[in-house]
Amino acid sequence: MTDSNNKIKVLIVDDSALVRQILSEILNADPGVEVIGTAGDPLIAREKIKALNPDVITLDIEMLKMDGITFLRNLMRLRPMPVLMISTLTEKGADVTLEALELGAIDYIAKPKIDLREGLAAFSQDIIEKVKSAATANLRHHQNTAKESALRAPVECKRSFKFTNRMIAIGSSTGGPEALTEVLIRLPADSPPVVIAQHIPEAFSGPFARRMNGCCSVAVCEAEEGQKILPGHVYVAPGNSHLRVEKSSEGFVCRLGSDEKINRHRPSVEVLFDSVAEHVGKTAVAIMLTGMGADGADGMKRLHDRGAYCIAQDEKTSVVWGMPGEAVKRGATDEELPLEKITQRIMAIVSQD
Repeated sequence: MTDSNNKIKVLIVDDSALVRQILSEILNADPGVEVIGTAGDPLIAREKIKALNPDVITLDIEMLKMDGITFLRNLMRLRPMPVLMISTLTEKGADVTLEALELGAIDYIAKPKIDLREGLAAFSQDIIEKVKSAATANLRHHQNTAKESALRAPVECKRSFKFTNRMIAIGSSTGGPEALTEVLIRLPADSPPVVIAQHIPEAFSGPFARRMNGCCSVAVCEAEEGQKILPGHVYVAPGNSHLRVEKSSEGFVCRLGSDEKINRHRPSVEVLFDSVAEHVGKTAVAIMLTGMGADGADGMKRLHDRGAYCIAQDEKTSVVWGMPGEAVKRGATDEELPLEKITQRIMAIVSQD
């Protein structure tokens, strides 16, 4: 929650003086945000949190006196609050960032490896939006999901199905990795194929897919150009590539594209949903999970108009009810469901064939 002057109070925790300066300049330039303090290490941050009571913290993952993950784990146990991780765009950075999201961090800001000032400045609008989104995020449910996902068992099927004409399409953004975990971990091994557009950097999509593959009954992979789409498999759009579904003589295949961003995103949920509407149509089931903005809402409406069954994650269980909320506003959904009931509902729909 923000204070009476409506400014979001931010504490920046980073051992780089340059990053602290750049982030302060970016955030203070917005009239709705105020950087109330900075800290060069978690020990200083701990005292400033007590003294300043920030609404949002940006937290560097790699620091000398205490790494960001250790600090985040302690913070979420003792004083839960919205945290945005500052992550490097590397595979190592991806693994640690995904761990941070599991621990309860709301989102992350990608830190370029070179040209820090220009790189961060180029994403100033995204940084400001993420801070504003984090300030109003549903932190409590996000924490509960992170703790409970590992305990979920796959939904039981009373009979085996041949899902030759069924497909599940999912769109997600802020809070998406943990929401996707909740959905995918409960899918049975003979599930219809799943295609996913999650807003994620290029260096993160592969590690995310591998992480999911290690804990799910279905096989999860980063989608490849021309890859055949098969039952029991999940295809995650690579960061910086649109994922489309196309029907060929041998069935459905993945098509990747580096064409222009849609709704400022690549991959875009809009692009995925439109391709599913065109090539799969009424036998598709579309899911809109937690996320900031409106990407995919119009595409879901077109899917819905083609006869596909469309589900939006409800507001109570969404970290940010942007994308699902926009889909609901457009009349693009058949129902809204809490996150923990979505997989069971999917399986009930596809079992009606």
